[in-house]
Amino acid sequence: MSTRTEREELLVARAYLSAVAEPPAPALTEFVAARGPRRAAEEIKRGGVPPPLADVVEARREHVDGAALLDAGRRVGARLVVPEDPDWPGELVECLAGARTVGLAGMAEPVALWVRGSAPPDVALANAVAVVGARAASGYGEHVAAELAHGVARSGFTVVSGAAYGIDGAAHRGALAAGGSTVAFLACGVDVDYPAGHGRLLKVIAQQGLVASEHPPGTPPRKHRFLVRNRLIAAAGQATVVVEAGARSGAGNTAHTADALGKPVLAVPGPVTSKTSVGCHDLVRTGTAVLATGAHDVLELLQPLGQADAAPATDTRRRTDALHPHARRVHDALSGCDGSGVDALARECGLPLRTVRALLPELELSGLAVRTEAGWSATT
Repeated sequence: MSTRTEREELLVARAYLSAVAEPPAPALTEFVAARGPRRAAEEIKRGGVPPPLADVVEARREHVDGAALLDAGRRVGARLVVPEDPDWPGELVECLAGARTVGLAGMAEPVALWVRGSAPPDVALANAVAVVGARAASGYGEHVAAELAHGVARSGFTVVSGAAYGIDGAAHRGALAAGGSTVAFLACGVDVDYPAGHGRLLKVIAQQGLVASEHPPGTPPRKHRFLVRNRLIAAAGQATVVVEAGARSGAGNTAHTADALGKPVLAVPGPVTSKTSVGCHDLVRTGTAVLATGAHDVLELLQPLGQADAAPATDTRRRTDALHPHARRVHDALSGCDGSGVDALARECGLPLRTVRALLPELELSGLAVRTEAGWSATT
């Protein structure tokens, strides 16, 4: 009969705890914190735990096998990361633990994380930005999400999202195209390709970043798990950027969760006639989010003063801005003329003849007027 090492016993216990209750489970995380993972797992299996926890674990406590879950994870190339590991993403967990401690509804830290990919979770999530949005995204939205994620990733931030169709997928691809890191949090097991059309994308994400879930391998996606998953995305990012969102949406839920956690939220504007931008506009209107038009706005918010790349400069100055108002009137009178005499110009702009004669050489020297055999004309 083989005996398990202390490390193996720990992993078996954590694997069991990851599956015995549907997250988030504040009663479970508090019980584990008080008892330790191995003792907590043993007491839950035997039954007789306090009432709040008993209700949470009753349906599964006799049907979960931690060792079998670890074997299933190994078969699909997944591993279990636990709080006792040096690469445990402490900042993400501390954020959710703090929210649980103050009684924020629906908040609790994961007891373990199942991951696929070689990147250390603590490194991948140390400097992250969440980019989320509508599944039924517009071409505009997908373009903006990809460009924004590309710029953020090139600046050294990990792009975190949920691997859904639309904005999520565009954000992951933008980060990958930049050669950056990206993390996908799933509402199912890390071995489940959901959505099915993103199977190849998830494989590439695992190669260049991480695919992560608090659900054990084989767990199918369910509607309530997406909303629960959103708290991990919100907690992982230093900021959350919403590119497109309907009036009621998962992206909006992630944004409000990030705001409740004290994280900055940014929203990208869209056409006022677009249903997929209603949520973004509402986030800005209510003050929940600040407006973002590109990666430079995100970087300006997160990077130390003076380190963010400057926003693309738009020069709105005209060549005539520095002219005296009388000179501008003469130049305006010249516009559209193939050739005009001084007398005609004076009548057109309503200035004295001597003033027009004095201003024309000034305009010529400035490159704004030219004299030909036909008369004076404005340069193009």
